[in-house]
Amino acid sequence: MEWVLTEALLAQSRDPRVLLGDLCRGEATMERVETLRFLLQRLEDEAARGGGDALPEAAREVAAGYLVPLLRGLRARPAGPPAPPAPEPGPQARRRVLRAAGAALRSCARLAGGPPLAAALAEEALRDLAAAGPAPSLEGGAEAAVEVLAAVGPCLRPREDGPLLERVAQAALVLALAGDGEAAALAAERLLPALGQGGAAALRTVWGGLVAPSAPDRVGLRLQVLSALAERLLPEPAAREAGPDARGCARFWRTVQAGLALAEDALTRKRARYLLQRAVEVSAERGADCTCGPREGNGPSLFWWSEKKKDELLKFWESYILIMETLEGNQIHVIKPVLPKLNNLFEYAVSEENACWLLHPSWHMCIYKRMFESENKILTREGVIHFLELCETKVLPFSPEFSEFIIGPLMDTLSESSLYSRSPGQLIGSGSPLGLKLQKFLVTYVSLLPEEIKSSFLLKFIQKMTSRHWCAVPILFLSKALASVPRCKALGLQGLLALRDVLQCTMITHQILLRGAAQCYLLQTAMNLVDVEKVSLSDVSAFLMSLRQEESLARGTSLWTELCDWLRVNESCFGHSSTCSSIGLHETSSLNAYVKNLVQEYIKSPAWETGEKCCVPDWSEAKLVALMVLLAVDVEGMKSRYSEKRRTQNVLRIFLDPLLDALMKFGTNAYMPLLKTDRCLQLLLKLLRTCLLKGSSTHDDEVFTFLQNFVMSATESVSEFILRRLTMNELSIVADLDRCHLYLRVLTELTDLHLRVGWKRGNPIWRVISPLKNASIRHLQDTDNGQEPTLGRQIQRAVSMAALATVCEAADQTPELQLDCADAGPMDRFLASLQLNQTLRKPHTQEQSSFFEESSSSQGWGKIVAQYVHDQWVCLSFLLKKYHTLIPTTEGELLEPILPAAQMPGRTLQSALDALTILPSDQVLPVFRCMKILVPKLLASCESLCIEAIDMAWKIISSLSNTQLIFWSNLKAFVQFVFDTKVLTVAAKIKGQAYFKIKEIMYKMIEMSAIKTGVFNILISYCCQSWMVPASSGSQGSLSSAKNYSELVLEACIFGTVFRRDQRLIQDVQTFIENLGHDCAANVVIENTKREDHYVRICAVKFLCLLNGSNMSHKLFMEDLAIKLLDKDELVSKSRTRYYVNSQQHRVKNRIWQILLVLFPSFDQNFLNRIIDKIFQAGFINNQASIKYYIEWILILILHKFPQFLPKFWDCFSYGEENLKTSICTFLSVLSHLDIITQNIPEKKLILKQALVTVLQGCFSHNFSVRLYALVALKKIWSVCKTWRIEEFDALTSVVESSLNQAENMHGAGNAKKNWQRIQDHFFFATFHPLKDYCLETIFYILPRLSGLVEDEWIAIDKFTRFTDIPVDAGFQWYLSPTQLRELKPGDWAQQDIGSNSGEADNHPEWTDVQKKIIPWKNTVPDLDLEPVFQGRAAKLGKSISRLVVVASLIDKPTNLGGLSRTCEVFGASVLVVANLQCIHDRQFQHLSVSAEQWLPLVEVKPPQLTNYLQQKKSEGYTIIGVEQTAKSVDLTQYCFPEKSLLLLGNEREGIPANLIQQLDVCVEIPQQGIIRSLNVHVSGALLIWEYTRQQLLRHGDPSHEVRAFSETSYWFGQMK
Repeated sequence: MEWVLTEALLAQSRDPRVLLGDLCRGEATMERVETLRFLLQRLEDEAARGGGDALPEAAREVAAGYLVPLLRGLRARPAGPPAPPAPEPGPQARRRVLRAAGAALRSCARLAGGPPLAAALAEEALRDLAAAGPAPSLEGGAEAAVEVLAAVGPCLRPREDGPLLERVAQAALVLALAGDGEAAALAAERLLPALGQGGAAALRTVWGGLVAPSAPDRVGLRLQVLSALAERLLPEPAAREAGPDARGCARFWRTVQAGLALAEDALTRKRARYLLQRAVEVSAERGADCTCGPREGNGPSLFWWSEKKKDELLKFWESYILIMETLEGNQIHVIKPVLPKLNNLFEYAVSEENACWLLHPSWHMCIYKRMFESENKILTREGVIHFLELCETKVLPFSPEFSEFIIGPLMDTLSESSLYSRSPGQLIGSGSPLGLKLQKFLVTYVSLLPEEIKSSFLLKFIQKMTSRHWCAVPILFLSKALASVPRCKALGLQGLLALRDVLQCTMITHQILLRGAAQCYLLQTAMNLVDVEKVSLSDVSAFLMSLRQEESLARGTSLWTELCDWLRVNESCFGHSSTCSSIGLHETSSLNAYVKNLVQEYIKSPAWETGEKCCVPDWSEAKLVALMVLLAVDVEGMKSRYSEKRRTQNVLRIFLDPLLDALMKFGTNAYMPLLKTDRCLQLLLKLLRTCLLKGSSTHDDEVFTFLQNFVMSATESVSEFILRRLTMNELSIVADLDRCHLYLRVLTELTDLHLRVGWKRGNPIWRVISPLKNASIRHLQDTDNGQEPTLGRQIQRAVSMAALATVCEAADQTPELQLDCADAGPMDRFLASLQLNQTLRKPHTQEQSSFFEESSSSQGWGKIVAQYVHDQWVCLSFLLKKYHTLIPTTEGELLEPILPAAQMPGRTLQSALDALTILPSDQVLPVFRCMKILVPKLLASCESLCIEAIDMAWKIISSLSNTQLIFWSNLKAFVQFVFDTKVLTVAAKIKGQAYFKIKEIMYKMIEMSAIKTGVFNILISYCCQSWMVPASSGSQGSLSSAKNYSELVLEACIFGTVFRRDQRLIQDVQTFIENLGHDCAANVVIENTKREDHYVRICAVKFLCLLNGSNMSHKLFMEDLAIKLLDKDELVSKSRTRYYVNSQQHRVKNRIWQILLVLFPSFDQNFLNRIIDKIFQAGFINNQASIKYYIEWILILILHKFPQFLPKFWDCFSYGEENLKTSICTFLSVLSHLDIITQNIPEKKLILKQALVTVLQGCFSHNFSVRLYALVALKKIWSVCKTWRIEEFDALTSVVESSLNQAENMHGAGNAKKNWQRIQDHFFFATFHPLKDYCLETIFYILPRLSGLVEDEWIAIDKFTRFTDIPVDAGFQWYLSPTQLRELKPGDWAQQDIGSNSGEADNHPEWTDVQKKIIPWKNTVPDLDLEPVFQGRAAKLGKSISRLVVVASLIDKPTNLGGLSRTCEVFGASVLVVANLQCIHDRQFQHLSVSAEQWLPLVEVKPPQLTNYLQQKKSEGYTIIGVEQTAKSVDLTQYCFPEKSLLLLGNEREGIPANLIQQLDVCVEIPQQGIIRSLNVHVSGALLIWEYTRQQLLRHGDPSHEVRAFSETSYWFGQMK
């Protein structure tokens, strides 16, 4: 086009000056400037051939008079159109004008032949660049300046203009590395290559700037520059002028590696691969040895080349580049086959003889980094696992880069929780494969490290764990891997501190069990790796303080024992601390001496804050002292295990003598420092709490026994001290409220201790309770006589109310206290007359200054008031519980004694509502307890008030759903009062608004369970337990309330959400930890809350199992539930006629039939008459395999127990063909167990006859699956006939046995024989016994496992036994399956409905042999072959049909299938193979195919059948061609298609699976020039179909017009949407 234009111009005038003058006049449009460029380039070519002396002068005139002013004008304009009325305004038009003007200017400079012009233009352009700033963009004049420099740069002279060239090169490099994206690209793509042609000086300037240490480290921009200069920096042997050789520069290779591994964009990675590949090619062509700079330590250079090892190096780098290119695809099925090449890379790179790296290991790390950074998490996981398996398969020499890679990119990747998910087919709780490999890897790698490196590596590894916020799962498995490292002295104080920091990281997660397990492993890590000589006991104790005793380190666990043994072994080895401890200890390495000093220093009164107005000390010191005391005592117990036991007691006495001395003086020394008393009481509490053994009884614990005796001896002194402090107005400031709570906690602990030993009348606690109660009442009854309350007075009232609440709680839990309290009457009357919700007035203003100067323990007067109101309701809860029988249902009658709170329950309930509005959420528990007593009494008479109470309580619970600490306790209290049996009974009886409100809340709780696991568990467990006792007693009215709320049991029976992947991962890991049992101390310490969704169904099932079918009330309840279950099944079936396996619909239907099987023993004939039609109807519905098994099983049980339903069963085979073809396999499966069905029938002949007739009809079916099931049933029924020797069937013997023998002895390579064997071996026909296997284990675990249900639906039988909230019925003995069924593994045959996911299709020629061998008149029905029909139709239309088979069974999207159908029809493919012929009815398919499917043979081959289909086509002479990029794929332009070609197309996302790639004869790939790695599958298929057609047309010598017609067709094909 350019040549035509210039020729046309020159034809008008042969004088170029005239043409140039004409073009330089007028508006500078884009077309005019480009035309000028074309003309100048043509004139430049003519001048080179020796024409035109006037051209230089004309060129100078054009440059000076037109182009330079034009470029100046464009530089002055920021951005936009080059001239006001430009036809194509905008940045794109301006850019085209700039480039055209720059190219024209370059031609002018060459034509003018004057270097001064080029130099002057370059100087001006440099000034413009300098004015644009240090990081210029393309706005303003930078772009024009770059165009000018790119134009005139090659015209500058290397010698004369050398300084100018260097300045230009420096400016270009700065712009390329520091400019914005467009400016940098322009400099790299246009300016730098132009300068590279200007000589070695400019190139060396650019190279020096690139490799300078101070150069900006922007990898993408640097690679952009290097790629642009690759031909000069990596020159071929024939290069004219030798420039710098990039291969010898380490910074060059680091940049390439960064681009390969870390670049986010594909273009940067492609540039890095290009540079690497060019470097290898240049090295191979040059043939000279090359080394990249000095070596780093003893390792190899980053890059080297040796002609002697050329072949090995070429293999290495070819494989390396292939792997990096393959990783761009992000498709795991493509990458997996390449991973073995990665193993080969290590073989090339490591010398086993010399135990050293031959090639730098950082290259291997680049591959793993690329895999780790992949968007495909499956690929990332494969990369991590492959790396972790290295040490198992190879012995790799030590390399600092390898260790840095582990601590850097590997650990960063390991922070992703999703990598730890289970592998497909792996059982729940079996552990994460990646977690286990991580453990093996770390153990192996650390053991191979040199001793001098091991410590620093482990320290960095642990410090890395503290550098980010880890999720619960990754930090758990990292901690477990660390704990598995063999014992070594690798960590000092710094390592111990790092481990303590990691412990703090574990506290972030809300997953308590995972958090506790991680703490256990980190403590084991410390014991295994810490060098005790480098740490002191003070350091160790500070580390132990970071552990939570309620989650991990509890006394009595295996972890505690392990820690004691570690302390015993290393007791004399601990070092001395370089710093003073927190409590000023004199450091010693002896454990006993250390602990003795620890206690003594703790008991001493500190010199600071000895006054009375001080806060309660922090609890951490008391926790530390108590922990170390008990550890030291247990260590001593280990020493004296086989010697004198009294030594342990003596050691404990030595430790605690200072504490005992102080406690004994509490009652007599009134001047003991307050801080000292607080610290002593804190230590006493911590000792008692920490000493309690976890998981075993305290009776055999001599340490606890001695501590108990020790505390008992000081009880009198301590209790008198507490009584004095609480009652004698000694607590008068806000900080004293914390002190009051300390005293009351100690008092409660002492009460429990006396109860544990044995309550004795007259003990010190008994003597304190009464005076404390009386004094508290007296303080609360005192009035202020109209004066403003003082702070001390209000504090004493708060203390007295708290003390009274403590007394009430103790009396509620301890009947002995109630019996001992002879004067209980006055306290009860006081509590009953108490003004509820009475608040404490804030102290007078003059005291506020001292009030606000209190310590940080004061949270404001509102908190004090809330606690005061809370304590009132604690007292009232005790009173109402004590006198619940006296509470009237109405307020009309008076009771004796006069107890207003109990006598007027309506007023009390209204006060409870008021309390809920003023109390914080963590203080409402006692109000809920009062409501539990009041609401059942008032529901009938004050329904609206009760509804208001229920509604307000639910709002509080809803608002707490994200508050873990108080949510569960409040929820339990809420459930206990709203779903109390009395409340449910009264609400159901009156059927008022309360009844519907309760049901509304019930459904809201079930809905909440979907996002907060465990809510429904509490509800169903409480309800079942409340219904359970009366239900098991057999009373007629026991289930009256349950029947009215049967929806609750129904929802529980089918409950279970489909978890998100992250939720399922957490549950899997928790199950894994639980399966470790006592080996993980967290399992012993942390109580199993049983909040899994499984426990909802377990609770419902165990409750149903306790019901007695002979009890009419129970029977009616179970029948009502069964009807509701069948209705629910029908509703689910109608909501979605087709549903996927393991979908929510599948799971719900599965659970429905499981419960129906559980209920079956309670069904009698009358009830079955009502529901039998629904059960049979369920068999006609398209169901997944597991549901079919349950339906078949219950049908077998019904027919076995009630043979009178057999006529209805035979009627099921008489339905129309449309209904029957989707269900006949279900009913044939029932017939295969005819021996069980006929057990209770004395006369079997008629039934056997009917069964034979029915089954033989099934053997004649055209459907393959029906024939298989009919054959199995025939074989089973015939064996029963032979057993009973019925003469009437002798006539059928030869026909039946001949057919069965032919089926048994069939031959051939198709699927028929395989499927016949599979179905016979299937568990439902070979092993399953409907009667013997009738147990919970089969229903809930074995059958779901064998039928392919997801593991979430498997409920192991031990979960039923672990759930102890509902007991096991003594007569219930069907928990465990007695047959071999539990030992089976899932098979590869599953029952499928025809039309949904039928196992096999009928169009495979090998499968039709089954029909021909079984039916005696096999040749009466001709085979149906569709291809001749289509070929005949095509022949009539004059179409030519090729021998090309296109297989699209892997393609999912209807749009792609429709487009392929149209393409195949246009180009005459012989057949298109799809996964499901139903796709042609899809609207999207029809929109793209435009009726092509009516003129094209379509064949259905499902993906599982592809292997056999491809093998069959191979046997017919077809070449199997895959459209895929593989290591050995052939370029499409180089491949010659055979006439009989089969084209296999891959899936849209995954491509061709690895197992099918092995079936291919050849892989063909489409050559690509762009960045994106793949084409749409329809487009890819169309390209290959056209190329096949083109080659066949040329091969058969078709006329040129036909080829041209096809070319036109391909053009219009490209225009299709």
